[in-house]
Amino acid sequence: MLTKRVIPCLDVKNGRVVKGLHFESIRDAGDPVELAQRYASEGADELVFLDITASAERRETIADLVSSVASVLDIPFTVGGGISTPQEARRILLCGADKVAVNTAAVKDPALITKMMSLFGRQCVVVAVDAKRNYDVAGGTNIVNGSFWFEVFTYGGRNGTGIDAIEWVKKARDAGAGEILLTSIDMDGTGGGYDLPLTSMVADAVSVPVIASGGCGSAVHMADVLRDSGADAALAASIFHYEKQGVLGVKRILKENGVPVRM
Repeated sequence: MLTKRVIPCLDVKNGRVVKGLHFESIRDAGDPVELAQRYASEGADELVFLDITASAERRETIADLVSSVASVLDIPFTVGGGISTPQEARRILLCGADKVAVNTAAVKDPALITKMMSLFGRQCVVVAVDAKRNYDVAGGTNIVNGSFWFEVFTYGGRNGTGIDAIEWVKKARDAGAGEILLTSIDMDGTGGGYDLPLTSMVADAVSVPVIASGGCGSAVHMADVLRDSGADAALAASIFHYEKQGVLGVKRILKENGVPVRM
């Protein structure tokens, strides 16, 4: 049986790890290098680093900081934020990243996914999808219970695109995505649990691995999404940053709840 992955996330702004609510109300959470080293030593399966304002500020990801984080890691490392060309992706991979996540640029030009897949291999290409409930059912394709659908947002959750998230992940998969990093804007920072309907729909729609993100407030929430939605991995931030729960403690609870994990 394949084990499920536990992935801490470093949302980085101005060189510091931060955490917010619904992509807003940002507060400081610590030094990215120190946190990365701690999570790796605690048994994290992978680490994700997202430069959360790079796209909105129309700039590249902070390469020096990526290199510093990569230097303390011996686990797979994904980096995203502001990556809009294969050249920028190459630069981040050369800084020590194992995978590159694209979001806004991929929505604007899906051919970017294919170019990156051709150059670096499918296993290096992560498509990050930020999705939010839209209650205007006239605009959606995959309507949930007749009341809402999930819309893709870009530029760090600032811009609605009118694109149905389920249709977009299928397109991204066909273009060459090796993995989907799926974040629920509705649940982000709430600690109320992952968006199980959204995660289940995306996992059902694609054959590539899906990382669930947004809303984790406890190890039980992580167990729920990994056991019940079809997600291959669960990403979390606050429960690790503010030491509500360590990585190893989370994995013990997951194992107790019937979720296969690498101890």
